[in-house]
Amino acid sequence: MKDFLHFLNTASVDSLLKIPGISRSLAENLVAARPFNSVDECLNVRGMGKNLLVRAQSSFESLEIEPEEHAILPVEQEPMAIEKSQLMEEPRRDDKPSFGSRLGQVLLSFTRALLRLILLVMLIVGIGAAIYYGAPLLYKKFVAPVEQNAARVSELENEVTNLQTQLTKINDQLTEINNRIDDVDQSINAHTASLEKLEAMQTTIESQLIENNDRVLLELKHEVMKTRVIDMLGRARLYLAQSNFGLAKEDVQSARDLLAELQAEANDKALGQAIIRLDMALGNLPVFPVVASGDLDIAWQILMTGEAIATETPEPALTNTPTPEPTLEFSATVTATP
Repeated sequence: MKDFLHFLNTASVDSLLKIPGISRSLAENLVAARPFNSVDECLNVRGMGKNLLVRAQSSFESLEIEPEEHAILPVEQEPMAIEKSQLMEEPRRDDKPSFGSRLGQVLLSFTRALLRLILLVMLIVGIGAAIYYGAPLLYKKFVAPVEQNAARVSELENEVTNLQTQLTKINDQLTEINNRIDDVDQSINAHTASLEKLEAMQTTIESQLIENNDRVLLELKHEVMKTRVIDMLGRARLYLAQSNFGLAKEDVQSARDLLAELQAEANDKALGQAIIRLDMALGNLPVFPVVASGDLDIAWQILMTGEAIATETPEPALTNTPTPEPTLEFSATVTATP
């Protein structure tokens, strides 16, 4: 360490330049600042740092540079001491920033603050623009479809509720129709049973008339035949209600034949008008069942009241049904159903 301190106090500028890291200006400053009482006093020289001092010392020991005795300066000289103090004070004066540098720093700080303010304003404006323009787009893309879907779901729920209500009404109507169908079936069965009994009764009366030609029995037979015709027309109307036009036409045909036989024996004008209505009904079936149903109603009303309706009677429709010849023989005819 003493050799290095001695080297610093005695070495010339050229000798100092041999140490890596020491420039000419630093070497001149070291020469001007000598003598040093310790190695650390070199740190007061402008340009000398701790790292450079450590590297210089290591280089000195490795290079084994010989000190120059003639280069040392006497400590006792007053002018050199003054120069040394001046050189040591110069760095302190240089360390104080000048007005220009301070103004530059102020302008730099102001510029940075202004840039930060501008960036902040731009950021706020960008966020505001994003909200201003993005909110409608967000509403259009996401919120509006959700609201539309919610409204559609509500409409569908209302439609489902209405459908359920309608289905309930339809079920009630179907139940009512089924009940009516059951009633119609029961009525048809009742008419069928009644017709079977009337047919058996007519057969019995005809047998008795063969044995005893009694007028009372003849009138009773006519009433039974008339009742059979009424029951047949009633059953035919029920078949029309079921849209069973084939069976309805069969009943109308049977009723017409039986009524023609009755009209031939009784020679009743009202029965003739009823036959005309039945012929019209046969002509309208099965193409015009509604019209045929009206004709059946008129014929049924004539038979129930026993009087001809005071209206213009239309011509009967042409049918292929032959009109039986009037006869007074009661032997023919219908076989009773057991």
